[in-house]
Amino acid sequence: MGMMVEGVWRDIWYDTAATGGAFQRPATQFHGRISAEGPFAPQAGRYHLYVSWACPWAHRTLITRKLKGLEDAISVSFVEPLMLEHGWTFAQGADPVNGARFLWEVYAKAEAAYTGRVTVPVLWDRERKTIVNNESAEIIRMFDAWPGARGPLLRPPELAAEIDALNDMIYPAINNGVYRAGFATSQAAYDEAFDALFAALDALELRLNGRAFLAGEHPTEADWRLFTTLIRFDAVYVGHFKCNRQRIADYPELWDFTRALYQAPGIAETVRLDQIKTHYYGSHRTINPTGIIPKGPAIDLLAPTRRRVDPVPV
Repeated sequence: MGMMVEGVWRDIWYDTAATGGAFQRPATQFHGRISAEGPFAPQAGRYHLYVSWACPWAHRTLITRKLKGLEDAISVSFVEPLMLEHGWTFAQGADPVNGARFLWEVYAKAEAAYTGRVTVPVLWDRERKTIVNNESAEIIRMFDAWPGARGPLLRPPELAAEIDALNDMIYPAINNGVYRAGFATSQAAYDEAFDALFAALDALELRLNGRAFLAGEHPTEADWRLFTTLIRFDAVYVGHFKCNRQRIADYPELWDFTRALYQAPGIAETVRLDQIKTHYYGSHRTINPTGIIPKGPAIDLLAPTRRRVDPVPV
C-alpha cells in the first residue's frame, strides 16, 4: 500500500501513530458526475471501470454494473490481487485504455501533481482522458440512474431516507469497521472498532428477523453495500483482521441473507474468494509478514435459503 506525493509514487503505509493507533480512511478526491447536463454525458462505450476482484468498494460497482445490465456500456479492467511496493498492478495487456502497468499511472494521467492514495474503483472517461470519479458510493448511484439501465432503482425515492440511514450506520461500523479493527496499531483503537462492529452486526441480525432484506422485500443499495463486507467476513476478516467474536455463519439471519444475495442471478460471478484471500493475506505484510494464504475455511454459499432474489427484469 502506498500513495502519490505531488505526482510521485511512494511506498508508504498508513500513519496510525499520528492518530493514537486508529486507522482513518482518507477521503476520495475525484467526484465528477455522469449526467446529460455536465461534461460527462452518459454515453455507452465512453467510460472504463478499473477494479479489483478483492476490494469490497470496487465489488459494489461490479455488482451494480451487473444488476443494471451495463456490461456492454461500461468496459472494465482488473488489477492483480497482490498489492505490494508498486500498489495496484496490471498484468501485461490488462489495461487496454491507458496501457498502464500500475494504477498510479492512471491517476498521474488524470492529475500530474496528484497527492493521495491510489484506490479502486476508478471510473475513467476515454473522451476527456481523465478520472471521472473514484468514490464507490457515487459510482453505484450513477450506474443505478444510467439512462435505459435494467430493473428498478436500487435507491428508489420512497426508500431513500431509510437507505441513507442504513448506509450511515453500516459504513463506519461494518464496511470500514473491519479495517478499523484490522489496521489498528493500539489495543484501545482495536477494541473500540471491534465492539462497534459486532454491536452493528447484532443490530442487523435483529432487524432481519422477520423481514427479507434491510429495507423491505427486495434488495436495495443498502443490502448490496453490506453484502460486499459480509461475503469476505468469514474468509478474511475473522482471522486476518481479528474480527473473531463470531462468524457471519454464526448469525442465522445474516448468513441466510448473505447466501441469498450470493445466489441472486449473476452475483456469484462477481465474487472471487481466491483473489480476495490472496490480496488480503498476501498484500498486508505488516499484518501477515509471511504472506501465507490459508487454505480454509470451507464455506457453503449454495446451501438453501429462506430468502429469494428474483431475476432483474430486462
